[in-house]
Amino acid sequence: MSRLSSTAVVHDETPIILANCAQVVTCAGPARARRGAEMQDAGVRSGVAVAITGERIADVDSLHLLRERFREAREVDCGGRVLMPGLVDSHTHGIFGRVRADEQELRAAGLDYMEIARRGGGIHSSVRDLRTRSEDELFELARPRLQRLMSFGTTTIEVKSGYGLSLDDELKSLRVIDRLANTLPARIVPTFLGAHEIPLNHRESAAARRAYVDILINEMIPRVARERLATFADVFCETGVYTADESREVLTAARSAGLKLKLHADELTSSGGAELAASLNATSADHLAAVSDAGIEALASSETVATLLPGTLLFLGKTRHAPARRFLEAGVPVALATDFNPGTSPTPNLPLILTLGVSQLRMSASEAIVAATVNGAAALALAHRVGQIAPGFSADVALYDIGDFRELPYWYGDNRCVMTLTRGKPCHPSDLGLT
Repeated sequence: MSRLSSTAVVHDETPIILANCAQVVTCAGPARARRGAEMQDAGVRSGVAVAITGERIADVDSLHLLRERFREAREVDCGGRVLMPGLVDSHTHGIFGRVRADEQELRAAGLDYMEIARRGGGIHSSVRDLRTRSEDELFELARPRLQRLMSFGTTTIEVKSGYGLSLDDELKSLRVIDRLANTLPARIVPTFLGAHEIPLNHRESAAARRAYVDILINEMIPRVARERLATFADVFCETGVYTADESREVLTAARSAGLKLKLHADELTSSGGAELAASLNATSADHLAAVSDAGIEALASSETVATLLPGTLLFLGKTRHAPARRFLEAGVPVALATDFNPGTSPTPNLPLILTLGVSQLRMSASEAIVAATVNGAAALALAHRVGQIAPGFSADVALYDIGDFRELPYWYGDNRCVMTLTRGKPCHPSDLGLT
């Protein structure tokens, strides 16, 4: 049996058996978002190993039985650690230029998010910066950032555009995402977010604002769809940004063009975003810190996943978080994600978000882990493929140097990830040098 090392898993089709795990967190079950009590069961098993053939999970059973079924397999000793499905980060803004550390000081001095934006900061600051950078430069900036996300056990990453806000700059951003998807071992899911803000030069009048909405609908969305640069379209439905009516119009055009739908909804104020997401059967509605009672009810009656982003509110210094327990009690499927971005959530650490899920949102460790695996996959329309360690699913797994799955959100801020595989191939190799 091979001890774990960065070369223990090779790039051939020889079956692999991951053995000697303290626990295997399978999250096994229906290939869909989990709701309510379903989220309390992460499918934790002891005394089992995992067999991988090619890109897929082949079996989960006792080591003795797997040795009989896969006689030619190479065994990898996991060293008494915990094996989990690779984490799914279903909401990031990974394509940007400079960081915005200056804004953190402005918030400390008492300026809120919208005031910073009115002064030319916030999203508009990143827009001005991105427009000055080449595609190659953005690629070189994004690659190590996404590699850092991967280092925490994340194997699937949604990445949005949205700091271009012009046809050429949005296409530039999406092409960078496409290059990353073809370069990095992680599974990258592209989202078009040309409706991240109203550009400053379209804010001087109602006619100018309308002109940008028309550009989104008639120029950007058709071009993005024609070049197959995105899987999803997203809109920031928020007071002072896009109204519910504008958001509906943009998302309806995106669906007609063949894109799936996501929505920034009710982040700072209750603007009808959750209700809109449910009415459009969007794949996910994200943020939801200011969701209304009607919004919760609408989501509970839909297939839309509520993606909560507690890292954002923590970084903004807010004390009110999304009402996770109310969502869970109402039967709304809940996902957790980083919202990795330069202004309001500059963290690549998805396990830290699980910590916040437990400590701030009052979720159990099982609920938080299901939210970042199975339900994160459902928030990307991938629940049929990733998020479980179960036969037939993609061999996307993460190994953590812990003895009990509840330690993943417990060791807050600490990176306990030893190794990940995506599609059965190394994604984040071990840095322990074990042989």
